Amino acid sequence: AAIVHISTDYVFPGTVARAWLPTDPVSPLNVYGQTKLAGEEAVRSEAPRHLIVRTSWVYSHEGRNFVRTMLRLSDEGRELRVVNDQHGSPTAAADLAAALLIAGASVRARPALAGTHHFSNAGLVTWFEFATAIFEIRGGDSPRLTPISTSDYPAPARRPAWSALDTTSFRQVFGVSPRPWREALCDTMRRLM
Repeated sequence: AAIVHISTDYVFPGTVARAWLPTDPVSPLNVYGQTKLAGEEAVRSEAPRHLIVRTSWVYSHEGRNFVRTMLRLSDEGRELRVVNDQHGSPTAAADLAAALLIAGASVRARPALAGTHHFSNAGLVTWFEFATAIFEIRGGDSPRLTPISTSDYPAPARRPAWSALDTTSFRQVFGVSPRPWREALCDTMRRLM
């Protein structure tokens, strides 16, 4: 069997304004990133036939995630203050799942494909731009959105300013090209509505 381990963009420090490669040095800023990196290292040491897939900003029409939180807060009539200096690539859970099925089967059939890759939907946005797109796609009255800096957001954990992931190796090895994040968001919003 091949083991598929899902990891995160938070293994990177987010200090470089470009998409991170699977081979870039890791240096997590917070405990979440540290524990995900420890998971990666355990998988590498214990399972030679493994697939580690780092992803970012995952959302769905179900569960707790950024998209559903924005919609809920809007429905409650709140003003939304959203960070506008953290950059990344939103990833639809359905797209990630489909990609993992293909990649996992490939590694099982061809163990030489084992390794670490990145998968996220294509494109780069800030959390504020992502929130703006959610309400544009939903239509109707939009809440008041205010862009803020990371320093204005009271998060207990440090977060990387740049956490976009380079998905080139995933495309080359598994033949899966991530679709644009906005297209994937439109599909998720249709399911939500």
